[in-house]
Amino acid sequence: MAANEQKIVLQNNISETESQAMSTNLKYLSLGILVFQTTSLVLTMRYSRTLKEEGPRYLSSTAVVVAEFLKIMACILLVYKDSKCNLRALNRVLHDEIINKPMETLKLAIPSGIYTLQNNLLYVALSNLDAATYQVTYQLKILTTALFSVSMLSKKLGVYQWLSLVILMTGVAFVQWPSDSQATTTKELSAGSQFVGLIAVLIACFSSGFAGVYFEKILKETKQSVWIRNIQLGFFGSIFGLMGVYIYDGELLSKNGFFQGYNKLTWIVVVLQALGGLVIAAVIKYADNILKGFATSLSIILSTLISYFWLQDFVPTSVFFFGAILVIAATFLYGYDPKPAGNPIKA
Repeated sequence: MAANEQKIVLQNNISETESQAMSTNLKYLSLGILVFQTTSLVLTMRYSRTLKEEGPRYLSSTAVVVAEFLKIMACILLVYKDSKCNLRALNRVLHDEIINKPMETLKLAIPSGIYTLQNNLLYVALSNLDAATYQVTYQLKILTTALFSVSMLSKKLGVYQWLSLVILMTGVAFVQWPSDSQATTTKELSAGSQFVGLIAVLIACFSSGFAGVYFEKILKETKQSVWIRNIQLGFFGSIFGLMGVYIYDGELLSKNGFFQGYNKLTWIVVVLQALGGLVIAAVIKYADNILKGFATSLSIILSTLISYFWLQDFVPTSVFFFGAILVIAATFLYGYDPKPAGNPIKA
């Protein structure tokens, strides 16, 4: 009996070790995918909006709509997988959770409209700002998310988190600080277009913060899966996106068609944007805030290096580097969770 018990204990220890190793692997795999997705999306989007080609440029409004359709398809496949690859079960889940619950579905119209606006603003921002400046400035969404979390979810922030928000604002201010070299490094960009880019990023930060917290509130109040919720988001996002296409780009659409200017690079941008939300969901599931901050920091560094060496649209200054370091430090500090010291063991 003793030998059998020892064998069972040994097997349990081995299985625990294997599960821990698998969890660690998934954690760092999701981290690596997030770094790749964030960096490549920003750089390819920037490159696609500044690349000079013959013929019309692709419409960013149509790219947002196509990304929403791809996201819906990806989420349906994930629900299909959760339904044990059974089409009847998939149909029942979609019917019960979406069609039979119209009020629950309608709740997603608000964040969906805001996300659609945000996705369009990111194209505007990267058409007017270099990738590195955009990446750092966009981290202000940490501040807006925190403020909306306090006001809408009654979330309490610790001393380290409030300190990190102050550092974050200071860092972004340094990054946006005008320098003499800007005149020579951004010959093709006017001061007006840089201002447009900055305003687009700031509005995107506020919309991201509000929509993210609103979506979190809905997820906490209901038991529907995150994939079902993303299908609902994508449905409304497609509707709002199509409205935007015909309102703002209807004339261009009638001349050259929906997929005007699309090429391989455009499709890469669209796919990366569609997968963004799914990648973040995986990171939240398998990783933590500190690793997410680490991914953000790596992405900022990579974007800066590639903007300088490959896109050649950015020359970093000492002020920019100082601001970027402050933003990276603030990102880590916001996710820092000091563990309370254990009580001393009395003899």
